[in-house]
Amino acid sequence: MITKVTSWLGQFIRQFMVLVAMSFIAACAGPQETGAAPYAAYVMDARTGETLYSENADTRLHPASLTKMMTLYITFQEIEAGRLSLDSMVTVSKNAAAQPPSRLGLKAGQKIQVRYLIRAAAVKSANDAAAALGDAIGGDKDKFAARMTRTAKKLGMANSTFKNANGLTAQGHLSTAHDMAILGRHLFYDFPQYYNIFSRRSTDAGMATVQNTNRRFLDKYPGADGIKTGFTVPAGFNLTASAERNGVRIIATVFGGTSTDMRNAKMADLLDLGFAKAKRNVTVQPPVPARPADEELVASNAPMAADDVDEDLPEVEGGAGKTLRVVMAPAASQRPLSRPDHETVAAASEQVDAIADSIASAVAEAAAPPPEPATLDAQALEVAAAQPLEPPLPLEQVLADVAAVETVAAAEVPAPLRVTAKTEVAPVALMETSVRPAKRRAPIYDDPVPEQLAAAEVEPQQEVVTQVSTSGGRHWGINIGRYNSWSQADKVLMKTQLSEGETLGQSLRKIVQKSGGYDANFLGLGQQEAERACLRLQAKGMECFTLGPG
Repeated sequence: MITKVTSWLGQFIRQFMVLVAMSFIAACAGPQETGAAPYAAYVMDARTGETLYSENADTRLHPASLTKMMTLYITFQEIEAGRLSLDSMVTVSKNAAAQPPSRLGLKAGQKIQVRYLIRAAAVKSANDAAAALGDAIGGDKDKFAARMTRTAKKLGMANSTFKNANGLTAQGHLSTAHDMAILGRHLFYDFPQYYNIFSRRSTDAGMATVQNTNRRFLDKYPGADGIKTGFTVPAGFNLTASAERNGVRIIATVFGGTSTDMRNAKMADLLDLGFAKAKRNVTVQPPVPARPADEELVASNAPMAADDVDEDLPEVEGGAGKTLRVVMAPAASQRPLSRPDHETVAAASEQVDAIADSIASAVAEAAAPPPEPATLDAQALEVAAAQPLEPPLPLEQVLADVAAVETVAAAEVPAPLRVTAKTEVAPVALMETSVRPAKRRAPIYDDPVPEQLAAAEVEPQQEVVTQVSTSGGRHWGINIGRYNSWSQADKVLMKTQLSEGETLGQSLRKIVQKSGGYDANFLGLGQQEAERACLRLQAKGMECFTLGPG
C-alpha cells in the first residue's frame, strides 16, 4: 500500500512539474508574440516640410537613441552661443560613467573634449558620451531633460517629452515618428556645418575609433547621408534617415522595426516613395531654428516654475563660460514675433536679423586668433585681403544674369564668345584628404590639417580669360550651403575653391542673399563639371546640389 501511494505521489509531482514548466514557457513566449514594438512611419520633403506619407506618425512611442539627435542639437546651440567649443574639456559625471552599452568607455572624473563626445554620440550612439554632454550642459540629467523638452516645443515637436540624454527607456520618455523627422530637418538646416558627422562611416572619438551604427544603410542606399539609428526592446529598431537626389532632399523616420534588415528595407521603400511624390523645382523653405540666446535670456529674466528652471552651464576646462562673448557679440539677434498680416514688418525684421548676424560674425572673427600658417584658412585670408569678393547679388539679379547668358549662348555668332572674369586664385592641386577648418563653427573632421598644400601662386587682381561655349553648356552651377552671414559664406566659398581648384578653378563665386541666410554658389560650370564637383564635395561630407539653367 505504501509503495502504491509513493508511486502515485511521484507521478503526480512529475505531472505538476511538467505543467508548471509549460506554463512558464508560455508566459515567456507570450510577450514576444503579442508585445512587438508598435510600427510608425513618416516621410517629409525636407525642402518645405511637406508631409508625403504618414502611418501612425503622431503616436507617442519610445524613440530609443534617436533621442541623441536632440542632445546633439542642444550641444550645437551651446557651441553657437559661445558657451562651449569643440575643444572644451568636459569632466565626466558619475551618472554618465554608469550608463549601460553602447558605450565609449568613459570613467567618472575623466576629462575629454566636446568634439569626441559629439562624435561618439552621433556615430557610435554611445550612451555615456550623450549623458556626459547632457550633464555638462544642464548640470544634471533632470535639468537637461527639461531643456530637451522645452527645445522640442520650440521646434514644433508637439508630442515629445524627454527624461534623459541618450534614449534609454524611462517612463514619460516618448516621441513620435513625425517629431523625429522634424528634429532631423532642423539638424540639417540649423547646423549644416556639423551635419556631415552623421555620414561618417567611422571616426576618431579620442579613446577609440568608432564605427557608424548606420553604415550599412548609408552604403546601400544611393544619396543617403545620415542621420541616426536607435534600438531598445520596447522601441524596436528605429531610424531617422535623410537622402538627397538632384536637389531634392527627403527625410523619413521608422519606429518599431523588427530587425536591422527589415528597418533598412522599409526605410528604402519610404525614401523611394518620397522621391516619387516630391515636387520638382520648389522653393526651399528652411525651418526657423530654436535660437539658444532666445531660451537662455528668457529663462534668466522671466519667472518660471521650480521644475522648469535651467541652472547656468557649469564651468568646464577650456570652455568659454567666463568670456563676454555672449554679451558683446551674440550668435544671433533675438527675433521678435511678426504681427499677423503684416508681411512688410516681418520682412524688415528678417533683414535686421541678417545684418545683426553679419555684425556678430565679423566681431567674432576679428577677435579670433589668426589661423596657423600653411592652412586653407590662412590662404583664404590672404586671398581675401588681396582681392575682396564682390558684394552679394539679390536672387533676382542672379537669375537675370543667367537668362542674359542663355540668350547670348543661343544666338548664332561667327566666333566663340569670350568673357573676362576676375578670379582670386590660380587653380590649386586637388587635395584628397579632409581638412579641418578653423575652430569657430567648424565641421567635425577626423584628419589633421596637412602641413603643406600644393604650391599655388596667388596673384592679386589676376585676370583669367575663360571661354564660354555657345552651345549653352556652362550655364550650370552648384550650391554648397546656406550660412548665417555673408562673411561665413565667403570664407566657405574661398576655402572650397582653394581645395577643389581642379573642378572649380574657373567658376565664379556668387553669394545670394535670401530670407533664411546667404546661399554660397559656384556658377559658370558645365553640367558634368557641376555634377562631378558635387560628387567630390559630398564625398568629403559637404552639402552640395547642382543648379541647372533657369
